[in-house]
Amino acid sequence: MDRDGFRNVLMIAYYFPPMGLSGVQRTAKFAKYLTRYGWKPIVVTIEPMGYYAFDETLLGELEEVGVQIVRTPVRDVSRLFGKKTVVKMPPEWMRKTLQYVGDFFFIPDTKRGWKSIAVKAASAVVKSGNIDIIFATAPPQTDFLIGTELKRRFNIPLVVDYRDAWIEYPFKYFPTPLHRWLHVQLEKKVLRAADRVIVTHRRVKEALLMRYRFLEYNDITILPQGYDPDDISSRTPQKRSTRRKMVLVHAGTFYGGRNPKVFAQALSQALLHYPKMRGRIDVRFLGQTRKEDELLIQQLNLQEVVTFYGYVSHRNCVEQLLNADVLWFVIDNDYQTPGKLYEYFGVRRPILASVVDGYTKELIESSGAAFCVPLNDVSAHEQALVDLFQKFENNRLPRIPTQFAQKFDRSLLTGELAKIFEYLVDYE
Repeated sequence: MDRDGFRNVLMIAYYFPPMGLSGVQRTAKFAKYLTRYGWKPIVVTIEPMGYYAFDETLLGELEEVGVQIVRTPVRDVSRLFGKKTVVKMPPEWMRKTLQYVGDFFFIPDTKRGWKSIAVKAASAVVKSGNIDIIFATAPPQTDFLIGTELKRRFNIPLVVDYRDAWIEYPFKYFPTPLHRWLHVQLEKKVLRAADRVIVTHRRVKEALLMRYRFLEYNDITILPQGYDPDDISSRTPQKRSTRRKMVLVHAGTFYGGRNPKVFAQALSQALLHYPKMRGRIDVRFLGQTRKEDELLIQQLNLQEVVTFYGYVSHRNCVEQLLNADVLWFVIDNDYQTPGKLYEYFGVRRPILASVVDGYTKELIESSGAAFCVPLNDVSAHEQALVDLFQKFENNRLPRIPTQFAQKFDRSLLTGELAKIFEYLVDYE
């Protein structure tokens, strides 16, 4: 414990502001709020380099509360991006190719070159101060290996945070059975070293318990993604005229099976079959823009309806969500619940969800303001759009109850994380 009464947590996070996109949100918000609960975060991360998006507002939030950030150079394939510049999102075929090549040659991931650098920097932090606990978040799984090595060297309690599954990650390739076996052995090593495992999704906990019989139920805690109440309370929705358009917003990056094809086809058909909607619906896509998605909208003659905003700052994104009438969510698997979904919960707008059956669908339906449709069913999407528009016209769109949304308040979730830290330090 410091002289000022704080305990210290060393956080290992390759992805961290000023990088943008959803991968940095969880760690950044934990770091922001931990000081409320008597924990001072010291974050080991990389120097800013080329990436798909940057958000200086997130970094500003951390600087305001005095989060200490230790930055290191990188020694991995990410150096090909060069210095801090915005890198264009590749087409889907190229993303898959690069993912496959990376998964073939690099285990556990293309960031493994950072391990020795990060271990050296983190070790210096441990030796120079009183570190009470280590928190490693992944992906990339290299972060877990760094945490495991620090646990071995210093015998400090280790908490590993699965933002996504490792073996079941939907976009992970195992080119050969040997590749998968090596990953399983690495994951087993990490889990044996960890004092507590945190996951964001129930299915990930179930998979870990099934695969590693040495784990007990209470070894794994589910701490879901969430929303920052500060982001919402500081913004006021715009006032609009009574004969306004229905604004439908999607926030997030399209890739893999998470794409706008079915939605766009359904929207085109709805405008054809229900002419009253023409000129009365405004669709906004927030996030990195791909050329293939722009071409799809042009082919369906939806340019007057759909607008691509590209990547916007997190604050701007929240404003867009607050000004929406309906929010669209799409996911093609049941092992992920992207962080943006929980910000949808936070702004309490109705959700049109293109989903597969499973836990994520059940979670969205439990919000009380969901319209869930099968992922690839164009007709179901069309009918849902028409139904939502009619409710909009009659001022009958539902709202997510405050009591439901508050379960995903990041400030409260950070309090749960702090309790885990305290238990491991005081009683384990």
